[in-house]
Amino acid sequence: MGMKFHNSMPIDRRVLLTMLAGSLIAPLSGTEVIGQAIGATGPAPFSSNRLRITRRGTLGPAGRDIVLIPGLASGPSIWNGLAGQLSGHRLHLVHVAGFAGLGAGANATGPMLSPLTAELARYISSRPMRQPTLIGHSMGGTLAMMLALRHSRAVNRIMVVDMLPEGAAMLGGTAQGVGYLASQLNGYFTGTKAGRQIFARMLMQTPGGQDSDPRVIAQALTELAEIDLTSRLKDIACPLEVVYALPAERDMATDQSRRYRQAYAKAPRASLVGIGPGGHMLMIDQPEKFASTVRKFLK
Repeated sequence: MGMKFHNSMPIDRRVLLTMLAGSLIAPLSGTEVIGQAIGATGPAPFSSNRLRITRRGTLGPAGRDIVLIPGLASGPSIWNGLAGQLSGHRLHLVHVAGFAGLGAGANATGPMLSPLTAELARYISSRPMRQPTLIGHSMGGTLAMMLALRHSRAVNRIMVVDMLPEGAAMLGGTAQGVGYLASQLNGYFTGTKAGRQIFARMLMQTPGGQDSDPRVIAQALTELAEIDLTSRLKDIACPLEVVYALPAERDMATDQSRRYRQAYAKAPRASLVGIGPGGHMLMIDQPEKFASTVRKFLK
């Protein structure tokens, strides 16, 4: 049995999570630790079984503390190009357990997004930070918005990169429709031998998925398909900048801009910036334009 989205194309249940993975998994993965490990100097070491954070750079007179959160199946290496252009700021690079070669830890079972949000808030509150700023790509953008909603005092401003407030909308669906089906598929892909084998083969064919834990990927995809922050955008008190990818084709770019404007219409402090031509990995496809946009955002 299939279901239909806005383009009226039937979508088989077995490929639903694969499509969502293809929309949200980065084409690059890596486990290299960038910069100085947290706790080498200054505050006590931060320990978490859900994420690892490393630090890079020194604060200049006008610098900020910037927390960089990668998306599904990505590691800190996706920020390599940007990090080299942010001198004067102190960077905190997040590596989610279970993604890009890092062991799954506590993310191997149970809910993921809410506990990750709590751990990020704990990290930020555990050490002195100047104007803490979050930049999150894809799933990282969802985490940034969740943090701004639940721990508003911990955040000065946020940038969401190529992510809609309703995760299922990245496929043109809804949390009510896609979310329910994704939950059922999660049980099949992680709870049965045949399902695990099928999902492992799917991930082997998905760029960025090979080095990540299938259980963590399946749970993250399910939660992203179920989440819809649209009604709560009005409660984000800090400045919010949404940077999204523009296709090369003019009509498609126009539709994309309209889609994002409508999605974030309820966010009173939101500004939207389209960058193109490019795809989901804007920091890779358009590194100079993306870095320029980030620098303006930080001023």
